[in-house]
Amino acid sequence: MNKVKVGIIGAGWWAAENHIPVLQSFDDVEVAAVCRLGEQELRNLQTRFQVSYATEDYLSLLALPGLRAVVVSSPHHLHYAQASAALKRGLHVLCEKPMTLHSAEALELAALAGAGKLHFVIPYGWNYTDFALEARDRIRDGAIGDIQYVHCHMASALRDLFSGQTPWFATEAFFQPASATWSDPAIGGGFAHGQLTHALGLMYWITGLKPVEVFAMIGNSETGADLFNAIACRFHQGATGMLGGAATMPPRSAYQVDIRVFGTAGMLLLDVERPRLEIRRNDGSHFVMNTTYAPGAYACVQPLRTFVDLVKGLPVENRSPAQLGVRVVQTLATAFESAKTKQLLPV
Repeated sequence: MNKVKVGIIGAGWWAAENHIPVLQSFDDVEVAAVCRLGEQELRNLQTRFQVSYATEDYLSLLALPGLRAVVVSSPHHLHYAQASAALKRGLHVLCEKPMTLHSAEALELAALAGAGKLHFVIPYGWNYTDFALEARDRIRDGAIGDIQYVHCHMASALRDLFSGQTPWFATEAFFQPASATWSDPAIGGGFAHGQLTHALGLMYWITGLKPVEVFAMIGNSETGADLFNAIACRFHQGATGMLGGAATMPPRSAYQVDIRVFGTAGMLLLDVERPRLEIRRNDGSHFVMNTTYAPGAYACVQPLRTFVDLVKGLPVENRSPAQLGVRVVQTLATAFESAKTKQLLPV
């Protein structure tokens, strides 16, 4: 079997906990190279996962013969430079969220991927659940009519992570999450880029909406990273919405993701904490989907499986492409600027 050779750029906490072991569990994948800073950490990583090539220089990794794809799992502010370099070398890219920190960068990555006919996946795990697909298809088929209003809420138990403290969930991890990555607002630290991006990626995928105007208010931790987001948004064709949430649930709480979409013919409710998908129509015909999804769970396996299948040329759907990432980045980048200026701003 010819295996898909994949390189990992930014092989830190999440790559070691999820991306590398998941990829190595696939019979048709070879994790051919890893890249991260810190010579000893790099050697420890190479030994643990038995990877043949390891480097601190991502450009050297990109030049590795036979490489077909890369996973970019580095600190948020490095995503653009590393993903764009990979795309320019003709490599397919799975780029961790946030796709980028700035709208122009996200637009450029989407353009590069399109021009090169390359696959670009953002691993939004909830987009790959059965209830997300059902929600998207039913909205697309007109089950609730034209969308008029959206409520998108997310909450998680990560006050410590976004406040520069050792997070409760990683005490036994192979690598600790880098504090600055998650708590320094200058490089994208905070709840919006670290968590809310997931809920927005899910909301935009099931609804197909595009942001037009944003007004936001934000509450920060002692490091200046955002802990609370309240974002009012106007979408194309006049729909409006409230987007936001909080990072301050008690430790070990399950994720809350609650998306409610109201249309001219009814409304849709998607709830991750108490797993359910319901559609309630004005004509009295309702729909409830049975699901075995665990309450408040999150998994990031199927995005990686889909990415590999896309690289192999298989007919699978990318449920989190670059164009979707652009909408999320546009929303968050404009929200941060709005909170700073206290103005309603165009996207």
